[in-house]
Formats: sequence, C-alpha cells, structure tokens
Amino acid sequence: MRRLLPDPDPAVLDDAGLADAYRLTGRSVRVNFVGSLDGAIAVDGRSGALGSPGDKRVFRTLRALADVVLVGAGTATAEGYRPVAADSAVGALRSALGRPATAPIAVVSRRASLAPGDELAVDSTILVTCAAADATRRAALAEAGVTVLVCGDDDVDLPTALDLLAARGLEQVVCEGGPALFAAALAARCVDELDLTLAPALVGGDTRLVPATLPEVVRPRLVQLLEEDGVLFTRYALGA
Repeated sequence: MRRLLPDPDPAVLDDAGLADAYRLTGRSVRVNFVGSLDGAIAVDGRSGALGSPGDKRVFRTLRALADVVLVGAGTATAEGYRPVAADSAVGALRSALGRPATAPIAVVSRRASLAPGDELAVDSTILVTCAAADATRRAALAEAGVTVLVCGDDDVDLPTALDLLAARGLEQVVCEGGPALFAAALAARCVDELDLTLAPALVGGDTRLVPATLPEVVRPRLVQLLEEDGVLFTRYALGA
C-alpha cells in the first residue's frame, strides 16, 4: 500500500506506517465503509466480497486505533460480529501499538435487538438504545452483563450516545455502519471523517452507502489517498 495524497510516496506502508497515516487526536467519530465504484456496499448482503487484503488491513488498523466500535444491530447480525478478542489480529495490533488489547462493541438498536445468549451479549458490549425499547429486554441484557445506554425517547439520540461513550473514556469512535446508521449520524452532524475503500467493481442493486435523501448536501474534503492493487483507500474530512 502506497500514499498518493498528500505527499506522494512510493514506499510500502508497514503496519506502524499505516497506523500513523490514520491516527487521530482528541474526540472523533470516523465512519469506515468499503464500496464499489457504483456505490454498492454489499454483495448478497455482505461487504466481504468487495474487500481486499488492503481493505482488511485498514479495517484492522481503524479498530486498533479506536476506543470503541459503533455498529448498527442489523449490520452486526449480517456480518456476524463478535467481541474484539485479545488474541485476534486486531487485538495483537492494538497491543503492538501500545493500546489495550480489547475494545468494546457498541451496538445501536432502537428496539434493543440483542438477546441474552447472542455472540455480543457479553460484559464488554454496550447497547445504545432508547426509552421506547422493551424494558424487560433491556433488563435481561443488563443482567447478562451488557452495558445499556438509554439515549432518547422514541429513537436513539446519537449525540447523547456519543457524549455518554466519551464520559466513559471512549472518545475515539469508529463506526462500521450500516447505511441507516451512517445516514442518521450525518443528519445529526456527528461524523468527523469518512474512510471509504473504493473497490474496482460494479455491483448494482439497492444497497447504497447512503440509503435516503439527506436534509442537505454534505461535501466531504479529501485529505488522504492510498492505493494498492487498484483499490483506493480514501480519507474524507467532514465539517471544519
């Protein structure tokens, strides 16, 4: 993987160099997606078919740099999410970078869609939900060890959720989708950075990066571009 922008460099980035390329300081929310040239983010419901070895490296790097992984319940289910384990590739990279080996997964679900016994229904998981979610289910998940954050009344209030995560020391957030959560975060002006891998593929279909019309056009600013085997790894800044 080599840098095209800024300061083009033909040197191949090792793990430490890639971490430096993506490192942020202070409180932040970055969103990570892989997409095709025509805007699709999945093939047969999953993102894996669009990925590449380089995309997996970026995915691991962003998780290694983050304090917490934020994901919608639908994406967590479709992609088979599990807790970040200390002996996983991400855990090893976190340790190599001087970070705690594990990081919590924060699942966003208006209906508290986790259930006791699920892969993520463990004491390292955070459920971000709202008061409209079934109180009995919320209590059962809390009994299973899940940290339950009630943010908002009829829907999840993302700014409140991010404030509560930050209050727990989880200031640097990597959001891994899905598209509905990304759209909600954009509408709430919560996104600081979009890290979008552009796969050289045309897929078609209805699974798009942003599934609904936004209240206003968002114009991200390209701040970094990496390349490997025809795959482009972009970093876009949003806001000031």
